[in-house]
Amino acid sequence: MSITVASIAAAVTRADKAMGGLEQILNDADAKLGDGDTGGMLARVIGKMAEVDLSSTADPGAALSQLAKAATVATGSSLGTLFATGLLAAGREAKGRATLDVGDLSSLFATARDAMIARGGASLGDKTVLDSLDAIAEALKGAETPEQATRDAAKAASEALETFRSRPNRIGRARMFGDQTIGIDDPGMLAIKELSAAIAV
Repeated sequence: MSITVASIAAAVTRADKAMGGLEQILNDADAKLGDGDTGGMLARVIGKMAEVDLSSTADPGAALSQLAKAATVATGSSLGTLFATGLLAAGREAKGRATLDVGDLSSLFATARDAMIARGGASLGDKTVLDSLDAIAEALKGAETPEQATRDAAKAASEALETFRSRPNRIGRARMFGDQTIGIDDPGMLAIKELSAAIAV
């Protein structure tokens, strides 16, 4: 089973639809640790991505690159910039392939994770979106169909959120709250968990 431009476009459409109900939830989560704008930022980013016409795009790698460019235009935030960085890195890795095998997804998520680490300076274990992507990359190693991949990704993102809830945030504005962040969901990780669930088919 393969990942195509059409399936990527469908996933973006599902994510965009989900943001209608998630925007305020994510803003509220971010307000506990930051500026309270994560939901609004992601709504803008994903909304701009959903406007991209991928119907004549040559391959999945090119599609991811186009989505990354749209994300870059829509945000000035650090999380949004990292999101675009990860998409662009994955697009470069997939460039030129007519389709992607499900078995390629783990590597693509790992590539996005590593690019985001290099750009943002956070490390695994800091209680950020990187920990969610790392969990997803690991979970996707066993996926054999697109349906299984989306379900496994959603489960991994949910489990990562649960695991890190009991730990403190170690980077970004949230780190200033120290141990007060124990028991509080990182808004980026919460976003990945909810969007992964929305994309799952």
